[in-house]
Amino acid sequence: MTNFEPTYPPRAPGGQSDPGGHPQGYQQPPYQQQAYQRPDGPPQPGYGQPPYGAPPQRGTNALAILAIVFAFVFAPLGIVFGSMARNQIKNTGEEGSGLALAGIIVGSIICAILLVYFIFFALFIGAAIDTINDPRLTFPT
Repeated sequence: MTNFEPTYPPRAPGGQSDPGGHPQGYQQPPYQQQAYQRPDGPPQPGYGQPPYGAPPQRGTNALAILAIVFAFVFAPLGIVFGSMARNQIKNTGEEGSGLALAGIIVGSIICAILLVYFIFFALFIGAAIDTINDPRLTFPT
């Protein structure tokens, strides 16, 4: 049969102890979590610790950010920066591929809209000049 009675640490002379119940002069050792030892392999890190360290931080590609900004400010530059950013992201593994693609798409759409606008504007001005120079047109005096 086993003995289940608790054992207490000895008291300091005079029976004085600190509020934690430890005798005077007692210092609790610092807590260190023990690594779990698998029976079939190397020791594993303790709870809450990543097994292989923190994952590397990958930043967002600067050209990808510039691509989306310039797609709204000066659309052709957004297309150029977006293309350059996509090439860099392929090589470096950085984040921002979506931003670069958005810069290319938005820049292309805005360039297409502006191109259609300038074509219609040129046709309108050409028609107006042609109408003014029409010899059959007389203005009342």
